[in-house]
Amino acid sequence: MLSAPLISRLFKRLPDIAGKRPKPVLLCAIGDVHGEAERLARLHEILFDRHARYFPDHQLKIIHLGDYVDRGPDSAGVVDLCIRLQARRDVETVFLRGNHEDMLVKAQSSGSSRHHAAWLMNGGEATLSSYSKGVIPRSHLEWMGALPLIHIEASARMIFVHAGIDPRTFPNESENTYLWTRSDTFFDVSNWNNRALQGWTIVHGHTPTRNFYPEKVAGDAKRINIDTGAAFGGRLTAALFAEGQPVSFYYS
Repeated sequence: MLSAPLISRLFKRLPDIAGKRPKPVLLCAIGDVHGEAERLARLHEILFDRHARYFPDHQLKIIHLGDYVDRGPDSAGVVDLCIRLQARRDVETVFLRGNHEDMLVKAQSSGSSRHHAAWLMNGGEATLSSYSKGVIPRSHLEWMGALPLIHIEASARMIFVHAGIDPRTFPNESENTYLWTRSDTFFDVSNWNNRALQGWTIVHGHTPTRNFYPEKVAGDAKRINIDTGAAFGGRLTAALFAEGQPVSFYYS
């Protein structure tokens, strides 16, 4: 997890960080997957195609916002797909932790019946069913347990997080906020009086949009929600950010 002092230093060092980019970066963010392995594979293909066709001089960077597991049919396949993508050399990747990975790891490692019951109630049974004999391999548990909570692209003035932040206290946040928040204080950008957020865009998931299309909210700061309900009859969404161009969305 990034500490508050480190996040603050990232904000202050914006010009230095921006100057170190050897070439422009094509940022792509993917919302909540929830076991939809086939959809995720198709979305990866779409992003690689768009990169090759329209942005060949850019470095491709794909940021996943968490919730790879639970509810859908193939959580095991999703984690395998992510680990394989992470090993590729032709793309930079970031995989953030979602509340479902957090619940899974706690259920599997703590020995707490309360944690186990909470996970099963939130789609954990589907995850177990996707693994041979219902056993999640250690490599998958370790991968999920090591995922960061937040990612900052300082040169693009963008923050990526699973659920959101508290605009009153950022960057002094709790893990619970990054993983679980659905606070009106975050969703209504008119509440964002924190000067550190002015001119920044926050990309998040966690809360399915009402119409299964991405939600864009603008103000002094911007909020983009790309959880478009893949686990609830909606779609899996990727947002593509290229400097000087409006955000574009792709679906699977």
